[in-house]
Amino acid sequence: MTTAPHAPVGLRPAGGARLLLPSHDGGVVETVIETPPGAVCGLALIAHPHPLHGGSLDNKVTTMLARAALACGLIAVRPNFRGVGASTGAFDHGLGETEDLLTVAGEIERRHPNLPWSLMGFSFGAYVQHRLAGRLKAQRLILVAPAVTLYPFGPPPLPTTIIHGEADELIPLTQVEAYARRHAIPLIVLPAADHFFHGKLIALRETVRSLLCPPSSSGV
Repeated sequence: MTTAPHAPVGLRPAGGARLLLPSHDGGVVETVIETPPGAVCGLALIAHPHPLHGGSLDNKVTTMLARAALACGLIAVRPNFRGVGASTGAFDHGLGETEDLLTVAGEIERRHPNLPWSLMGFSFGAYVQHRLAGRLKAQRLILVAPAVTLYPFGPPPLPTTIIHGEADELIPLTQVEAYARRHAIPLIVLPAADHFFHGKLIALRETVRSLLCPPSSSGV
């Protein structure tokens, strides 16, 4: 995989290294990379919600997914999509976003070889990860409140779990149930949770931990 001629720039805020990694088209992707305190057993690529509606790597759901990954010994990688924060480019309806994530993943693999990927995405980010899943060697895909009524979701190419809120006001649970049933995808429903999991973020974190952590892992 070729990389654009941009040296990654470390900004190093609290909570992880904030880097400018190459995008697929010669720009940069602002990315936060956090390393767990103990042994590292894998990589987690986490995609945020729609960039034109306030989505960013600092989204609370996205951040909670990263915490779950860290608790299970995974390096948590949170890129900003095109046009968000310091990432260059413009919104590309999931197409350029997929290519950018693939390029970021290649850079992470170069720095941390031979570690398996877990892919996680929230809302629009779930759509992007669904598109990426067939092109990146990964163990699992976790779709959180996937926007199945707004984007074309087909059968996922790797083991997948959906987590959805019972009271999601944007993506009706019935539509997600139909998609999950059609493709035999396990679906976990969080009672009384809305699309953004207000008041349910801890429950979301613990649900994701149960999927990511080995049975013997105690987390942090």
